[in-house]
Amino acid sequence: MRTEVELFDVFHETLDKLAGDGILLVAGDPPNPMTIGWGTIGHIWNKPMITVMVRPVRHTFSLMESVKDFSVCVLPDQYRKQLSICGTKSGRDMNKMEHCHLTVEKCIKADASFIAESTIHLECRIVHKHFLDPVTLDAAIIKRHYPMNDYHMIYYGEILGIYRNG
Repeated sequence: MRTEVELFDVFHETLDKLAGDGILLVAGDPPNPMTIGWGTIGHIWNKPMITVMVRPVRHTFSLMESVKDFSVCVLPDQYRKQLSICGTKSGRDMNKMEHCHLTVEKCIKADASFIAESTIHLECRIVHKHFLDPVTLDAAIIKRHYPMNDYHMIYYGEILGIYRNG
């Protein structure tokens, strides 16, 4: 059973997973999961928000550009293999949901889907986006993370609902 919870009820758990094996960004129709390991969660513009970063070369980029809503899903530890596949394989080349045996459900408050196996999922609406600006980005970060000048698009997602399974 899914229960709606508050942002800071799942804050630490979500950030621990984000910084660890990653969490899944799910966008598009049919839904495509992509593992992310960079992002932020907090309050911006008096709203609960999450930022997610997607490079233009990723299949998920075109999906995010074509939708208003998306979900972010935290999977249990036994899904490490699926997280690895969703972070290294492209949805252009395979149906990652089928390949990873993940179940899709429709979000409650967002016009998007989420992964039923998730312990936590956030339903989000894009309220702003912008490319990282290399002019204002620290040179050491550029050297380490952007040697090919393939800067991320940062999507700001207003969190419409947060749900815990169980």
